[in-house]
Amino acid sequence: MSGTYLGMPAFPRAADVSTRDTRLRANLTHATHTIRDKRAAAVAELDDWAQLRAAGAAVKDRVLRRLDHYLEQLEAAVTAAGGQVHWAADAEEANRIVTALVRETGEREVVKVKSMATQEIGLNQALEDAGIRAYETDLAELIVQLGDDLPSHILVPAIHRNRAEIRDIFRREMGRWGRPAPEGLSDSPAELAEAARLHLREKFLSAKVGISGANFMVAETGTLVVVESEGNGRMCLTLPETLISVVGIEKVVPTWQDLEIFLQLLPRSSTAERMNPYTSTWTGTTDGDGPRNFHLVLLDNGRTDTLADTVGRQALRCIRCSACLNVCPVYERAGGHAYGSPYPGPIGAILTPQLRGMQGPLEESLPYASSLCGACYEVCPVAIDIPEVLVHLRERVVEGGPVTRGGTRTVVKPARGHAAERAAMRAAAWTFDHPGVLRRGMRLAARTRRLHPRRLPGPGRAWSRTRALPAVPAESFRDWWRRTRGESPSGPTGERGAGE
Repeated sequence: MSGTYLGMPAFPRAADVSTRDTRLRANLTHATHTIRDKRAAAVAELDDWAQLRAAGAAVKDRVLRRLDHYLEQLEAAVTAAGGQVHWAADAEEANRIVTALVRETGEREVVKVKSMATQEIGLNQALEDAGIRAYETDLAELIVQLGDDLPSHILVPAIHRNRAEIRDIFRREMGRWGRPAPEGLSDSPAELAEAARLHLREKFLSAKVGISGANFMVAETGTLVVVESEGNGRMCLTLPETLISVVGIEKVVPTWQDLEIFLQLLPRSSTAERMNPYTSTWTGTTDGDGPRNFHLVLLDNGRTDTLADTVGRQALRCIRCSACLNVCPVYERAGGHAYGSPYPGPIGAILTPQLRGMQGPLEESLPYASSLCGACYEVCPVAIDIPEVLVHLRERVVEGGPVTRGGTRTVVKPARGHAAERAAMRAAAWTFDHPGVLRRGMRLAARTRRLHPRRLPGPGRAWSRTRALPAVPAESFRDWWRRTRGESPSGPTGERGAGE
């Protein structure tokens, strides 16, 4: 696997390969089941979890309704506290801003805190192209970087690797990036962690520039918040002379009181902890304490376009906990790389097509990377109805329609390869709108049920290859009701029921 998402195939092709990897599936099954069980136990400790979840969703929706107001308030507060705010419309502009800021310092190395936003814009590659080397300091991100790999999980980027693979990567690659792995390194978790600690310590102590994202930004004070479990974030946020934070515009919350809700929701949903081991907050700059220069890069990159979609905008509530990945049967079998994006799993299936737009086969395939079982919605700490958005995006793929791209309202054409689906849905709609035709069709299906194939022909062949077609009953419910009750299912008044 090369360290880039460019040229990734559509989900069905990628999943066809990854589902055949038995070691990958074993790694994913073990990890996701362990995390989901721990999360369930942590959430069960709170009697008011449902109320917290609803409160989190409400705060996020309030922010999205007045996003311009809260972002301007945030900018004013950060500036008043000594920071500088930069606005980036897209990935190219964000990379250009960060590269220029690093060059101004004269440094050629930076240390990084785990950040989904910087993965989204491909910042590491942009810095490398400019002759600047970025060192990932999160343990899992370090494993991915040393292995010239890609993250496959929001919370645990190296979830697809087992301990033996990690040991081999450390032995082979650490020396090329800095301090080599200790002689005789085993696959013991303690030894692997110690090897990473020794390797990274030199980087922490020498780096003059740190780059981070943020989990939350508090508009009323201009405070940024990073939660993590290893302490590497604290080192990156406090030791360098210059700190650059790249953050999506949707990460803002109005007040510290609102932040309290998410500091309860996030740790239990992600790491199954009552609170994060490290919660770092900073407001601008302070003489003699922490970085002397602070830059906040506010990233749009498709977020305002997503905000324009009244159904799809709920994806912007996401707090990147990864709970939806850990319960998704599709993710568990296909793995994160099949999604062709830093955002895998159910949330990636609705976020990536909206941030990028339906620009190719990959984005058009992602809304179909789901069984619509609804488990993702049940565990989401901010109540994102992912199945609803998936169906909404499938409609866009098949039917096309009005969307916002680059701040401009436009109309997209239906995607190629869905003509049969469009015809089938229109035929079904017409049939359901004509009760007499529906009734005769059901009776015909019942009388010919012994002749029905076990596998669908043509475009339906792939669907029925792994599914059993449901058997058609000998008679429909309505016919059974009339035969046993002597009346219409809608009652003796003769009023038509649903579908009649």
